Amino acid sequence: MKTLENETCYRALTARDRRFDGLFFVGVSTTGIYCRPVCTARTPRQERCAFYRTAAEAEHAGFRACLLCRPELAPGSAPVDSVPRLVAAAVSRIEGGFLNESSLDELAAELKVTSRHLRRAMEAELGVSPVELAQSRRLALAKQLLQDTALPLAEVAFASGFQSVRRFNALFQERFGRPPSELRRASDEAAGSRSLVLRLDYRPPLDWEQLLLYLRGRAIPGVEHVGESDYRRTVRLGGKTGWLVVRKDPKRPALLAEVSLSLAGVLMQVATRLRALFDLDAQPEVISECLGRDALLAKCVQTHPGLRVLGAFEPFELTVRAILGQQVTVRAATTLSGRLVARFGEPVDGPHAELSRLFPLPETLAAASEDGVAALGLPGARARSLLGVARAVAEGSVRLDRHADVDGTMAALEALPGIGAWTAHYVAMRALRWPDAFPASDLGIRKALGGVTAKEAGARAEAWRPWRSYAAIHLWTSLSEGAGG
Repeated sequence: MKTLENETCYRALTARDRRFDGLFFVGVSTTGIYCRPVCTARTPRQERCAFYRTAAEAEHAGFRACLLCRPELAPGSAPVDSVPRLVAAAVSRIEGGFLNESSLDELAAELKVTSRHLRRAMEAELGVSPVELAQSRRLALAKQLLQDTALPLAEVAFASGFQSVRRFNALFQERFGRPPSELRRASDEAAGSRSLVLRLDYRPPLDWEQLLLYLRGRAIPGVEHVGESDYRRTVRLGGKTGWLVVRKDPKRPALLAEVSLSLAGVLMQVATRLRALFDLDAQPEVISECLGRDALLAKCVQTHPGLRVLGAFEPFELTVRAILGQQVTVRAATTLSGRLVARFGEPVDGPHAELSRLFPLPETLAAASEDGVAALGLPGARARSLLGVARAVAEGSVRLDRHADVDGTMAALEALPGIGAWTAHYVAMRALRWPDAFPASDLGIRKALGGVTAKEAGARAEAWRPWRSYAAIHLWTSLSEGAGG
């Protein structure tokens, strides 16, 4: 297992520097508790500290989670960035709840390795087994639900991914040294609520207003709605449907996601997708330091230091939206997406009048006729492109998620009719969460660079690796009216 440099970690701990939040955890030998490096508790002496790269590793060493700084809310994925690709892919799926419904053998099969090899790789790199990591994530979610909601204990257990209430109680008692009921502190107001609230921490800064501005012009009518200070959408995950509303927490660097009770069984997936949508695991200061050295980007980086690359809550939805946006204005693409949802999307009920439809599944669009799609107001070639993507995703020949091989997926997309480099890079940037995508042929990017050609834009962007996706967002933001996406 790779080790941490104690002196460096201790300096970060004493500084309570938020840039290190989620990068490591500290276990205190005298209390048996582990914390985030931003915990406001009194800083222990260095000889009493042990440092771990993951919460699961600290728990495996016998430490209990701090009730003050709540390690389960720490910004994630920093440890994943440094581990081999296999372990990173496994961790991502486990944190999204894969092992809640499937077995370790099924996870290993999806990653094309044996379960023994996967277990050994994770123990070597992270110090914990896949099952231990999954248990840690379930307990973290359960702890959050116990402290922030009024869900009955049995529902907390199942919503957290446990298949047995008895197992939940036993493991919780073992890990935290007390029964789940002792952590209950939700307010009376939450008792009659039709929703749950998830807290999603991030490393500041985060330019929430700019993110909402970008989403507002691109929100799919019926599926999404962007208000003055919140983002709303309908959700279909794991056979469950519902809605969610995301707002910025006014008290701390976090987003608050209000999620309908109907989605209680897929909360891990909801949280994972929201973190991807709003790029909450980014390290903005590292990115800004790199891009801010460039004279062209320096002013925008200084003005918007917390600008993120918006991801996709539903990658197929984003891909369809990108195809509809080919060679038309942002407003025209939004109109077309509304027509598509009205024609092929399923109606859904909820408390928000502006959220009335679920985005159609790939299988639904794959079964549509070319004439039926073209009737939305699309040229025949564009309709064929949309159908081609829908059929490829439905058949599994194109995989649209952050676990997919980026180069292979982009090549597969460009092999489809009507899909060029712009669309492939835009999908890689947002759906695949690739930080180094760059749609060089985009008119807005070329304009922001002084009217250069696509080839010249690509050459100019070489200096911004490996953060070209962020550079693209800054270039679009620098325009009075962005032309991107």
